[in-house]
Amino acid sequence: MKPDAAFSELLGLIYEGPLEAVPWQSFLSRFKEIMNASVTTLVLRPPTADARGVMLNDGGVMDVIASYNERLYALDPFVDLPPGKVVSLQEFIGTENLQASDFYRLCMEPSDLWDILGADMQIPGELEARFRVSRTRKQTRFTESEKRLCAAILPHLERSIRLHARMNRIESERALYAGAMGQLAVASILLDETGKVLNSNARADQLLAKGTDVLIRDGRLALQDKHLTDELHALVMAVLANQRQGRTSVVEALRVPRGEGQMDLGLVIRPVPHNEWSEGKAVPSVAIFISDPEDATEAPVQVITKLFGFTPTEATLAILLAKGLTLDEVADTLHVSRNTVRTHLRSVFAKTGVSRQGLLIRLILQSVAPLA
Repeated sequence: MKPDAAFSELLGLIYEGPLEAVPWQSFLSRFKEIMNASVTTLVLRPPTADARGVMLNDGGVMDVIASYNERLYALDPFVDLPPGKVVSLQEFIGTENLQASDFYRLCMEPSDLWDILGADMQIPGELEARFRVSRTRKQTRFTESEKRLCAAILPHLERSIRLHARMNRIESERALYAGAMGQLAVASILLDETGKVLNSNARADQLLAKGTDVLIRDGRLALQDKHLTDELHALVMAVLANQRQGRTSVVEALRVPRGEGQMDLGLVIRPVPHNEWSEGKAVPSVAIFISDPEDATEAPVQVITKLFGFTPTEATLAILLAKGLTLDEVADTLHVSRNTVRTHLRSVFAKTGVSRQGLLIRLILQSVAPLA
């Protein structure tokens, strides 16, 4: 393989790295082959006394790698390298110092490691990563041309790691907000730029699984009533049209009547904000939020007690009232008298500073308790 072809292949693997199930595993494996190395290592978070590190390896003895991550890292002299510069271990600390070190005896010698190229990548407040390529005693020392190859890929590896970190932050935020939405008993469904369903949260999946009120037909969200389905599709298309033309789109809403004895569903249709450079297909473009009054959320008793200083019984009382039960129904549920319920309610009023059930219910539902 020509050197330029090998370099191009490595760059492709570096930028594909954040998309792999085990990030950069293909790159580490291929680079080990090209460098005729024994081990390639990418440290995304160096280990410390407070936390295990995040290390990706191709090759090496697993027991030694685990020991390094747990305790031997503290003996490692090959750290704090000049940022962005590739150096060898032996030129960094000297061969004699290396062989006399506990790190060599406990970490390198059991794996027969001898020659190591290393580079550190540091961006204050954003990135602290390490890249290492190792050979055994039986292999030749790394050459200057191999060191130059490491130096050539290093800026690309740093950029790829920064992209990975940004993606991780976005995914963590998305998971947090998706979890909060699920706790609020709101079903959410995302549609793409053509109006087809992309994904849905757990609440929406439960609603769709019933197949009675909301369902998916030919990849699109549908309702049991054809006229309501047509109205829903028209609202979605209007939101998409405004979005494509860069116009401000109002939030649309739709009420979906259900069978006798059941409360209506409420649908809100709103555009998903795009930035100026949003491109590609299968991009979340429309969000549909569905409120099902029959599936009200319930705040945990222990959270209510901490937020408002209630006793467990008072917290249970407040939750039952927030779910719509009357005082008589609360008394039956708790197996106590109505007078006992009234006594607890007076205590709840005193602790919250409200004097009416309606205000108490609003206080509970608008607190952070349902997010727990």
